[in-house]
Amino acid sequence: MRLPRILTPRVTASAHCDLPCGVYDPAQARIEAESVKAICEKYQANTDPEFRTRAILIKEQRADLVKHHLWVLWTDYFKPAHFEKYPHLHQLFNEATKLAGAAGAKGGTDPSKADELLQKIDEISKIFWETKKA
Repeated sequence: MRLPRILTPRVTASAHCDLPCGVYDPAQARIEAESVKAICEKYQANTDPEFRTRAILIKEQRADLVKHHLWVLWTDYFKPAHFEKYPHLHQLFNEATKLAGAAGAKGGTDPSKADELLQKIDEISKIFWETKKA
């Protein structure tokens, strides 16, 4: 069945990402990673078991958000040309998401793991802003 002429698209649009650029920003991952670090620090400074249980729950939620924001950048914003120009970018994202996951900030309460995660996000952010200027 053919679409009526009135429903046939007249213009085809394309975009670099899901929406026209401007909706992606590594700051979203960084904000959540800062929360993870702060929660780890508060966890270490408090011995109340109920507080610690709530802290772990919230930290794990925030760590999942870090992973989500990193994955969106990795899969939706960065394109093959970026990975050619920055050959270590895949590895960088892999390391960052692992640091946000069970092998790092989500799986433990050591603020130093959150610092490592923040460093990886900073490296990704630097590349991100270089690509935005190009």
